[in-house]
Amino acid sequence: MQEKDTNELENTLGKTHLSDYDKYLKNNKDSMLSESNSFSTYVKELMNKKKIKQQEVFLKADVPERYGYKLLSGEKHTKQRDVIVRICYAAEFTLSETQRALRKYGMAELYAKDERDALIMIAFNERPGSIIDVNTMLKSHGLQPLRTSGVQE
Repeated sequence: MQEKDTNELENTLGKTHLSDYDKYLKNNKDSMLSESNSFSTYVKELMNKKKIKQQEVFLKADVPERYGYKLLSGEKHTKQRDVIVRICYAAEFTLSETQRALRKYGMAELYAKDERDALIMIAFNERPGSIIDVNTMLKSHGLQPLRTSGVQE
């Protein structure tokens, strides 16, 4: 079953009676937030599917390895969306996979009406190179580079 977006679930809930709650949960299991459907599980499964090692991802993302493992295990939490974007880019996620990872992490998706986010979205689609190349591209357009571990480059 495919994950449903929030609007679709909200529309369904608008027509759901209390007595149908269990049925709603069963029918929408793949769309609900749960431990088995968490950010950590999602990212690790995608990396395995793409045959990419976590260590390699953290190196490419320029995220300290120990910190990266703690983020993926849920031991640490970041408020820096750029760190999650870096990990997704380094793990060769598609734009839609990245948007889903951001949602699962509880962060705002990349937003097409935001200049910086729009350029990052294009970078996910075109893959201009490494994170360094993406940051160079952002800087050349007068935009902030992707931050790492709470420190601005």
